[in-house]
Amino acid sequence: MNQTATLAPALDWTPELFLGDARMDDTHEEFVTLLNQLLATPPDQQMPLYRAFIDHTVEHFAQEERWMLATGFTADNCHAEEHATILETMQAVVQRSEQGDTELITRMAEALAEWFPLHATSKDAGLAQHLKNVGFDSGTETVVLTPHS
Repeated sequence: MNQTATLAPALDWTPELFLGDARMDDTHEEFVTLLNQLLATPPDQQMPLYRAFIDHTVEHFAQEERWMLATGFTADNCHAEEHATILETMQAVVQRSEQGDTELITRMAEALAEWFPLHATSKDAGLAQHLKNVGFDSGTETVVLTPHS
């Protein structure tokens, strides 16, 4: 068996994942890039990349949650709850991997590659549309349009 056959499949960055908010799209593309780097790395070398991926994901989710709060979403919405569940699971993977489950990071990355497109095209797409509707500029994190009467 050749080495490429042992590596997990990558998540393709497709036009469907572009949501029309430049900062959100950039963050999502970084997420996919980091995820693919992780999937292309042998299990015994994944932990440093996985920790960096967790750090990125913490900021990615915090960024979206700031935007939700700034534009009228409540702190206990299902989108934020999904983020919390993902981060909790990602942290648990660190602990289990350090205890010797060397395949767990790859399995988590594969699960995230399956989860992310649906999350992005449903929950994040809804958030992107909401931000546009209320005139929120994610670059400056401010509302730039005033409602018309």
